[in-house]
Amino acid sequence: MSAAKPLKSPAKAEPTSAPPGAGLRERKRQQTRERLTRVAMELFLARGFEATTLDDIAAAADISRRSFFHYFASKEDLVLAWQDGSTDAMIAAIAARPADEPMLTAAENAILAMARQFKPDEALAMARLKRETPALRAREPAKYEKMERAMAAALAARTSDPAEQLRARLVAMITTGAIRLASEKWMAEGAEEGPEVLVRRTFNDIRAILDEPPGRNLKI
Repeated sequence: MSAAKPLKSPAKAEPTSAPPGAGLRERKRQQTRERLTRVAMELFLARGFEATTLDDIAAAADISRRSFFHYFASKEDLVLAWQDGSTDAMIAAIAARPADEPMLTAAENAILAMARQFKPDEALAMARLKRETPALRAREPAKYEKMERAMAAALAARTSDPAEQLRARLVAMITTGAIRLASEKWMAEGAEEGPEVLVRRTFNDIRAILDEPPGRNLKI
């Protein structure tokens, strides 16, 4: 894989910091995890996943190889941690949307907020990294499943109406599936449009499908 630019701001997609009130030891541990995630993603994008060794990552994060395993079990777990940070950002963005905003619109605006963090070439480099690395590609289904569950929970938390819980799950399922398919198509076409344009087009497609009138009842 050819060298690629590092993420514009890897820290934006890192896991959330230690909660308020956490002890000094826990805060330092979280800071080290974030540093490991940040430098690892930069190295993966610059050198490739397979070409980057644990020794490279440990040295860049200024820790020993042995200490690395106090924070992560494998290189793959570093990518998962970065992805978890993106999911955390999505949950926070949904929670920040106006209470009266429709669920689908809230989901769209939250994902748009995530998409704005990346330049097209950076998003494409990340997509290629995962596509060209079997170990990462194998974990993609689990990533989207986790994203769907998190989105459903975040949307459901916006309402106290029990009847809206199913709607939250449906919106999360439709949205996550559409984003996955659109991302695959975007990658196959060479990422000619920016991530934000991709998200808006995908949600326009979702709305077009949901607005489709029901078919006539057929007699069998």
